[in-house]
Amino acid sequence: MEHQPSKTRVGFVGVGAMGQCAHLRNYVLLPECEVVAIAEIRPRLRERVQARYGIPKAYASHEEMLANELLDAIVAPQPFTRHGTLIPQILEAGKPVFIEKPLAASVVMGQRIVEVARKHNTWVMVGYHKRSDPATMEARSRILALKESNELGKLRYVRITMPAGDWIASGFDGLITTDEPLPPLEWDAPPSDMDAPTYDAYVSFVNYYIHQVNLMRYLLGEPYRVTYADKSGVLLVGESQSGIPCTIEMSPYTTTIDWQERALIAFEHGTITLELPAPLAQNRPGRIEVFHDVPGSVPVRTCPTLPWVHAMKQQAANFIAAVRGTQPPPCRAEEALLDLEVARDAIRLRALQG
Repeated sequence: MEHQPSKTRVGFVGVGAMGQCAHLRNYVLLPECEVVAIAEIRPRLRERVQARYGIPKAYASHEEMLANELLDAIVAPQPFTRHGTLIPQILEAGKPVFIEKPLAASVVMGQRIVEVARKHNTWVMVGYHKRSDPATMEARSRILALKESNELGKLRYVRITMPAGDWIASGFDGLITTDEPLPPLEWDAPPSDMDAPTYDAYVSFVNYYIHQVNLMRYLLGEPYRVTYADKSGVLLVGESQSGIPCTIEMSPYTTTIDWQERALIAFEHGTITLELPAPLAQNRPGRIEVFHDVPGSVPVRTCPTLPWVHAMKQQAANFIAAVRGTQPPPCRAEEALLDLEVARDAIRLRALQG
């Protein structure tokens, strides 16, 4: 009989709304993963989540869990404005850690997380779930292939449009809640190079649009810098390392019961269009269309049929695969630090517009 490797033992630090509905409900479905413990500071919430998901152990703090459990990896879905304070403590266990986006609420705190992970010889995967959507993964694969073959000519332009809309899409159905207040928590200090209004604008930007900042680099396949940010906060313009122009349109309009996030990847003789579902939509991938219009041939549009897997579940699978060493994590802390730098540049350029 073929030997089956043991399951990856995972501990959760925090099982609030995103902890449950974006992460825990997906990890417990993975056959190669076992969620062996949770740490949650709210007693009744801790007990109810443990019972609902059949978690063997539950602790009142991450310190208690890490002292008593033999874990292979840790999932810590915490507010990013606590990452710089909390995540270095968790990294002392020397295990791979998954966190929600963004890496931190400032470049300084992000640098601290990167340094502590290196010190303890481990790594952090940041939850840019759009990289794990089957449509994004397929788009990325085709972009790389087209760059290599030059079939459609050179990559010329990338545009991402992200209107604000119904990002939950019923994804909180089944959420366990209690009326317990959170006890006082330690939050990250704001950076010394930003006044209070600038920091508030920065936190707002990275909370909502950092996904698109990160997705842009993934689609370009190389770093980029911000060259313009309009004062209204709708348009960000950039240029990649090799000179490819790119734009992010941030809520040029809004929707009420829909999610219309799109990306256009333009080559000289064709395009790839990517449409992504709401972040918490269940059991549905995004959609891509590939358009070939090479001179001398008949123009063709193709729409690949993708598996019925949503991005958050695939993200969980990707983290476990990275922990088991079968693939690299989609986005490590080192790259996520670049997103904080892009966001900082965008906020500074926006301020210059008056």
